[in-house]
Amino acid sequence: MAIVEMKVPSPGESITEVVIARWLKKDGDYVEKDEEVAEVDSDKATLTINAEEAGAIKLMAAEGDTVKVGQVVCSVDTSAKATEKKSVEVMSKVVAESKPVAEVVATKKETEKSSEKVNSTPLAKNIMVENKIPANKVAGSGRGGRIMKADVLNLLSAGFDSKSSSGERTTERSKMSPLRKKLAQRLVAVKNETAMLTTFNEVDMSAIYAMRAKYKDKFKEVYGTNLGFMSFFTKAVTEALNLFPAVNAMIDGEEIVFHKYADIGIAVSAPKGLVVPVVRNAEQMSLAEIEIAIKNLALKARDNKITLDDMTGGTFTITNGGVFGSMMSTPIINPPQSAILGMHNVVDRPVAVNGQVVIRPMMYVALSYDHRIIDGRESVGFLVKVKEMLENPAKMLFGGKDPNEIILGL
Repeated sequence: MAIVEMKVPSPGESITEVVIARWLKKDGDYVEKDEEVAEVDSDKATLTINAEEAGAIKLMAAEGDTVKVGQVVCSVDTSAKATEKKSVEVMSKVVAESKPVAEVVATKKETEKSSEKVNSTPLAKNIMVENKIPANKVAGSGRGGRIMKADVLNLLSAGFDSKSSSGERTTERSKMSPLRKKLAQRLVAVKNETAMLTTFNEVDMSAIYAMRAKYKDKFKEVYGTNLGFMSFFTKAVTEALNLFPAVNAMIDGEEIVFHKYADIGIAVSAPKGLVVPVVRNAEQMSLAEIEIAIKNLALKARDNKITLDDMTGGTFTITNGGVFGSMMSTPIINPPQSAILGMHNVVDRPVAVNGQVVIRPMMYVALSYDHRIIDGRESVGFLVKVKEMLENPAKMLFGGKDPNEIILGL
């Protein structure tokens, strides 16, 4: 019998222990080499343990246990053969095939019905998961009954209660994950250790709406991804950071470090909490390259595949509370960075344009910044520049300047 012991890998230099979040295999299961067998949580990220050899696995720790980095948490008996696994699969197949036809048809109908219940947009699905709303409680207004974001928000605004009104006064306790505990510590530290202020503005999204409507199909055909808002905001931010370098700086002891590049953190919601993967050298990227990078990072976050390298080294962060219906908020700085931009939902509002009241798609934007190194003039100027470029996207191609000024040499 050849036994291979499997130890907890190190998520990073400063991490000494992790929590067994979930076993993906049961004790005695047959595993293939490199197959994922467990997920472990650290205070910075979730990582997986992969089988080093094929064989029967023996678990030596329970879900929820705190274990040391390098500790043996399971072993693989390489002398076990895959025939046992195959036998189980064959038996399952035989049992399934022996079911009465009526039962099989009923099961198929139930599966199809279940699939219809989760016919929703990704944003709507995220909001339902966050608020524990069953899909069958939401009436979809989209094509074919598809659940839209507005459908879920309307249900919430009407006072939907995800818990049954049994009248029982019960409570439930849940242990904080290492990631959540670390996040709590960092948020308190930011409030206590920085002179954080927030400035606001609003953006007329008409120009971006028009550009997306005109080019979205061609954009997807050429690049294989949708043209979203985030790429426009990221590009506008990188140009504005070039004009206001203090917003892209950080404090290190008694020195201010000015970054000559823009590594933009994009806050995304993952199954185990908010994570901020980084789009590196975003100032050198096109809108398409930014969209593809954000899409890839969002998929990794959704699948709990985000690594420490993905989240390390950002110089500025963008967060979008608008996907959850937020109208206005004051985002908290992501240390050691000195500023963060908050996006919000787009609402048709009456605004004055050339002396006339017109209806425009408007978004409130917020910049939270560390007043120790960023003055009011720089914070307001930065946000105004972001607004100007979003309302006139052509400026993003000319370093934040009006194209006509470039032509005239002004």
